[in-house]
Amino acid sequence: MQKTIFITGASTGLGKATAKLFQAKGWNVIATMRDPEKETELRQLSNVTILKLDVTDIEQIKSVVAAAVSIHSVDVVFNNAGYGLIAPFESLSDEQIVKQIETNLLGVFRVTNEFIPHFREKEAGIFITTTSMGGFIGFPISSVYHAAKFGLEGWSESLSHELSLFNVQVKTIAPGGILTDFSGRSLDTNSHDSYKELETKMFEGIDGMMKNASTAEKIAEIVYEAATDGKDQVRYLAGEDAKAIYARQLEIGTEEMRKEIRTQMVG
Repeated sequence: MQKTIFITGASTGLGKATAKLFQAKGWNVIATMRDPEKETELRQLSNVTILKLDVTDIEQIKSVVAAAVSIHSVDVVFNNAGYGLIAPFESLSDEQIVKQIETNLLGVFRVTNEFIPHFREKEAGIFITTTSMGGFIGFPISSVYHAAKFGLEGWSESLSHELSLFNVQVKTIAPGGILTDFSGRSLDTNSHDSYKELETKMFEGIDGMMKNASTAEKIAEIVYEAATDGKDQVRYLAGEDAKAIYARQLEIGTEEMRKEIRTQMVG
């Protein structure tokens, strides 16, 4: 039987690459995005349904999930919608903080919660969420972004226990850098005079890190692996940069890693 994946944030980057890969592998794809009228490429593909979804809109989540399960029996939900918030914490407005948590954390919670009864009733299903290497290690001027990503990692691990009662799996994809237009399109930032030097150093560091970044297509292959390997495994590190940083953390421990990052990035 043809399987179905439901994807949030499918208009560009990893979401779109994942939609194209699963479609090529013979899956039905329900691709959701905030502005579906702008999408042209996915519309050309067979077995792809495009729906409008803003993951900060609770009522829209409910109606879109109901529509999705009426179209196909969904097998995998890929929570991918999100954006980066990189700025000194002191510079952030309450509105920016709320928007980041609503999109990157609560959006995942709410989409997942709407799908749980569907998976529980059929006693099968997989939730996969895009986190980040920023879900297990913290860098300067990204505190609220890290709060969301650390939160998703802990939530996923906890939820994996309770949903195992119904043969439902919960997994995370933790990439490093991805070669997309994320830094231009999916990035919110502020500046603060007291942190100018650190900001400059950090953005230079991000540019340097992107030299080791993976393509969205490469990360999409890890999403496909997580969806099809049948393993009882929560975290999937994705990209050589994420693997190297995680290996270094395991080697020296979390406190020494924190000091190493401060020495390199703060001075």
